[in-house]
Order: sequence, then C-alpha cells, then structure tokens
Amino acid sequence: MVRNLVKVTVLPFMLGLLLLGTTKEKQLDFSKYSTEGLDLFYTVALPEETLESDRYPYFPSPYAGNMFVGFKEALAFKESQGNYFSVNRFGYMGKYQFGQSTLDVIGIRSTQNFLNNPILQEQAFLLNTSRNKWVLRRDIARYSGKWISGIKITESGILAAAHLAGPGSVKKFLRSGGEDGFNDAFGTSIESYLKKFSGFDVSFVQPIKRPKLEDIL
Repeated sequence: MVRNLVKVTVLPFMLGLLLLGTTKEKQLDFSKYSTEGLDLFYTVALPEETLESDRYPYFPSPYAGNMFVGFKEALAFKESQGNYFSVNRFGYMGKYQFGQSTLDVIGIRSTQNFLNNPILQEQAFLLNTSRNKWVLRRDIARYSGKWISGIKITESGILAAAHLAGPGSVKKFLRSGGEDGFNDAFGTSIESYLKKFSGFDVSFVQPIKRPKLEDIL
C-alpha cells in the first residue's frame, strides 16, 4: 500500500521537476535570437554627432543642475528655448542667440555654417564665455558677493549679463553702482540677468584673452 502511494505521489512530482528543469534550459537558450545580419536602428547619437571631448558635455535640458551645464542650458532656454535653429527678428541666431559682431570676434565667419552646426554653437558659447571671463576677471573678483541695485552679484550672473549686453556694458553697470544700465531690444536688462542666473558654479570656464577652437577641444 505504501509502495503504491509513493508511486502515485512522489514519482509524478519528481518527473515534473525534471520537465521543469528541461523547460528552463530551453528558455535560456538565446542562440535562435541572434541579431547577426539584421538592420538595427538605434536612438542614441552616433560618435560623429557628439562632441569628442569629455570636457564639454551636452545635456539638452534647462534643468541640469547648478554647474556649468545647468548655467548654459538655463541661459539657452531663456534666449531661444534651446532651439539651435532659431533666428529672431533682429538677426540673432541659434540656441544662444549670437549676433554677427560677436561671432566675428571669436573667429566664426559663416553664419550659415554656424546656424546649421549645433556642435559649433556649443563651442562658440564656451569661447565667448571664456573671453568675457577674461575681460571681466577683475570685476568678478571685486564685486562677487556684493550687493548692487538690490541684487547679490555672482560670477555666473556677471557672465550671463555679459552674454546679454557685452562685457563693456557690464563693467559700466558694476563700476557705476548700477547707475549705468542697459536694456536690449526686447527690454531685457542687465539687472534681470544678474539676478536670474546667479549662483551657478562656472569655475569650469577658463578666462582666455583670445580663445580659439583648439583651446576647448
């Protein structure tokens, strides 16, 4: 009786375990799912579509933290909502809304090439910011942490204001105690950029008198 009970209960159970083990082994066999010879489509950027240098990463978000990447993306979002191909009615171009005169200063002659080349626009922003930091280096050291026109002055605020108005206008504003101001064609003021873009860590940017593309690659 006991022997028959073992045959009825234990043996089917053991047989089921063996079958389960065999099935699991078949499920782990991926040899039939090779992608060899298939056309694969990826959503990640190709190497030639990205910057080659890890020194200048790109994240297309205006909420990228308070380091340099966050600074440039927040500024770009204010300028053009991050649109590389934007041209406003006054002729300012690209993600960071560069004018022709500024492009001339940093050695970029072809506006068409500039507008159609996102990588060049990113490089141009760093070039121009490096130049502005060199021009304003003494003012950054002198005024950072002080209050002018009710605004706490910071290095990132100064660099953002220089992008808006040029470093010369920022010098005048700071050295006049806020009396000598500036508004662009849309009415945007130096004060608004000093305030809006304060508190970012832009120590990544090196002050360079005459920056060239090879300086950032």
